[in-house]
Amino acid sequence: MPELKSRQVSQLPPLQAIRVFEAVARHLSFTKAAGELGMTQAAASYQIKLLEERVGAPLFLRRPRQIVLTEAGQRMAPAVSEAFALLGGAYAAARSGADGVLCVSTLLTFASNWLAQHLGSFQVAHPSLAVRLDTSNRLVDFAREDIDIAIRSGGGNWPGVEVHKLFNADFTPMLSPKLAATIGGVKEPADLLRLPILDPGDIWWRDWFIAAGLPELAKRPGSSMGAQAYEANAAIAGQGVAIVTAAFFKAELADGRLIQPFDLVGDDGHAYWLVYPPARRNVPKIRAFREWILAEIAGQ
Repeated sequence: MPELKSRQVSQLPPLQAIRVFEAVARHLSFTKAAGELGMTQAAASYQIKLLEERVGAPLFLRRPRQIVLTEAGQRMAPAVSEAFALLGGAYAAARSGADGVLCVSTLLTFASNWLAQHLGSFQVAHPSLAVRLDTSNRLVDFAREDIDIAIRSGGGNWPGVEVHKLFNADFTPMLSPKLAATIGGVKEPADLLRLPILDPGDIWWRDWFIAAGLPELAKRPGSSMGAQAYEANAAIAGQGVAIVTAAFFKAELADGRLIQPFDLVGDDGHAYWLVYPPARRNVPKIRAFREWILAEIAGQ
């Protein structure tokens, strides 16, 4: 039996060729695959040629400005992608178990206005596991970046990752009591139009005003701050009315720094999600964080 296994391994094509095939099949582009792998397009094409010779059949149909997988390529691509995902999971598990560093990619507002206020209980439960936060709006590539788990905002339909819904990304106007007092209080949605609007180009404003029975917010000058945390700080300072997700600003509402003048809450179907590669679901540190954050949110 050991001899049989040895022969099976020796029949595998070069790993570099398989890696190039996975990238080309995913992008359906030699140029994009070559750029991702740090090689020339000619080198990527050569690796595919070697692989096709080993397989004994073409894997791609080359058309003007387009390539498509052949039937043989379509059969091979899912298995190759799964194999690389399993390798990534095995590497992550070997690199560190329940101890070490857990790197979490997350949005700035989620990090500053939710995670930072709750993370202490996770650290108490897992004192040997250090958490490193990477705050960014971009979608990380788990296969190529040193990221263990991520928190994303959107519809939750990202391919290649397992998702767990945390809470809805709903939205409603908030402002400081002092700013509301400058017009004798905010009693109806139309009163907001008499005040400065923070990030007036945000689509949430359009949706909320329509839901409130008002015409779409007329274009007006205003800056875009890029994160709810910044807009809420500006609102607290009396600079204008922000439209934000209430779950992030419970403390500010409780102590009166912000007020939510209306119960009307908009919902565009987006939510905040915990995501990670399926092959890594049982890595101890990922499992620990997943179980903690889902329980923490369920208990709110």
